Amino acid sequence: MKITDYSIDELMAVSIARSIKDGDLVFHGVASPLPMTALSVAKMTHAPHMVYFAGVGGGVDPSPPFLPESTNDIWLQWGAVRIETVDRVFDHFARGEVNIMFFSGGQFDKYGNVNNSLMGDWQHPKTKFPGGAGACNLSALVRIMAWSTRHRAFVHPKTGKKLYTFVNKLDFRTTTGFMDGPGDRERAGCRPGTGPVGFVTELGVFDYDEETKILRLKSVHPDVTVQDILDNTEFKPIIPANVPVTEAPTKEAIRLIRTKIDPYRIRALEFRDGAEECDKRRFKF
Repeated sequence: MKITDYSIDELMAVSIARSIKDGDLVFHGVASPLPMTALSVAKMTHAPHMVYFAGVGGGVDPSPPFLPESTNDIWLQWGAVRIETVDRVFDHFARGEVNIMFFSGGQFDKYGNVNNSLMGDWQHPKTKFPGGAGACNLSALVRIMAWSTRHRAFVHPKTGKKLYTFVNKLDFRTTTGFMDGPGDRERAGCRPGTGPVGFVTELGVFDYDEETKILRLKSVHPDVTVQDILDNTEFKPIIPANVPVTEAPTKEAIRLIRTKIDPYRIRALEFRDGAEECDKRRFKF
């Protein structure tokens, strides 16, 4: 199999995988095709001793022959070394044994807080999101890696108002980031050394400034400019003087994704137009 290119879904999955260290105990929630892909990439490449809790199904280090559409699918128990119930998984968080978790949602702010509950007034919401499940309490206990395939602004067809996913102020805080700024997590009693550590979107890769706790641009994807980031973000992230292009995946990582990990391209379901949208953004090695 000759690998000559990679697409945006593959770039995002590999960028997420780079947040994982060998030996990490990791967990993701429901509806997480990109982290599912990323964790398998990490396990098969640079982090062979990573321990993977495969969603709420409780499979520990499964080896499914393909990624299923649902993170609750029985295939995520295939080849698992152990099956744990959800309450036991939460116990690992409470004891501080989980190193990193992957969160997403419907709105994000500059301090890494996430809204996955609703839009509008909470008493009379305009839109309801799926909800946070355990994200509200787990986010106080663990390092957080976030991702989104909706880093873009839209113009409302009726009002003409520009709407953002990355907003100045959340309509509702589901997942705790740095709250309202430096020191807030500590004052609220969150576990020390935890909180947001990075963010991968379809536009770029981010981390957080150590002093201000504000989202900071690390790299832009090959077909993206810094101005694209600013145009699609309601707040102003920290922009370093020189922003590199996101490092390309290795050809071996792409081969694993396409042939071993996700041959049916379940990862593309996270994009509005699926594989068609991803194929419009293909990059050469």
